[in-house]
Amino acid sequence: MEQKSTELPLLIGQKGPLNGQRWIIGSEMTIGRDPECDIIITDRQVSRFHARLISSPGNIEIEDLNSKNGTYCNGNPVVEKEALQDGFVIQIALVQEFVFLSSDATMPLEIMDFPILQEESSLRIDKKSRRVWIQGEELIPSLSAQQYKLLKILYDAKERVVARQEIITSVWGEKEAMGVSDQALDALVRRLRDRIRELDVNHEYIVTVRGHGLRLDNPFNQQTKV
Repeated sequence: MEQKSTELPLLIGQKGPLNGQRWIIGSEMTIGRDPECDIIITDRQVSRFHARLISSPGNIEIEDLNSKNGTYCNGNPVVEKEALQDGFVIQIALVQEFVFLSSDATMPLEIMDFPILQEESSLRIDKKSRRVWIQGEELIPSLSAQQYKLLKILYDAKERVVARQEIITSVWGEKEAMGVSDQALDALVRRLRDRIRELDVNHEYIVTVRGHGLRLDNPFNQQTKV
């Protein structure tokens, strides 16, 4: 069956490293190079916290966060908060261009087949609060610090396989990483899988790719389908 129109504003990447990716705009979304941003652009021309989208009833605004190389809307620099209209083009430095759409009902046919990213995936993370939702239900109590770090690494990788040593260094830190065994990582993975299974026993989100590392298998949330 066909997917329902989201009836929510969308931001679609074009002409840049995020070309073809799309996001449903929540109450507030940050764009920048920092891993804590909602939309991450890993380019040195992009400031750590470059721009912000702010949503209010019937209105979406773009704001530049004193970035070094500027934010542009329809070719003009964003100096103050600027309200977006359907089809407006946003450019982050000279690196990434986005188009704003009021809903997927107005989405051009040539980009309708691109998948919506993790905002509509089965597993979602709010990086500011470190809260986790699975199939629309929040995971309570919260994950431990190490469990959250592990999940966030895989979540940010967007289904890319992450090497075990990269995970160990990110979770335990460079100073402690040398003393961390594979068994310690395996135990952490088991604990995180057990927490995820509290809300979804039908899907294995953390996949072991033997000889390479781990990846997150984060399918589309079935609750958003017809």
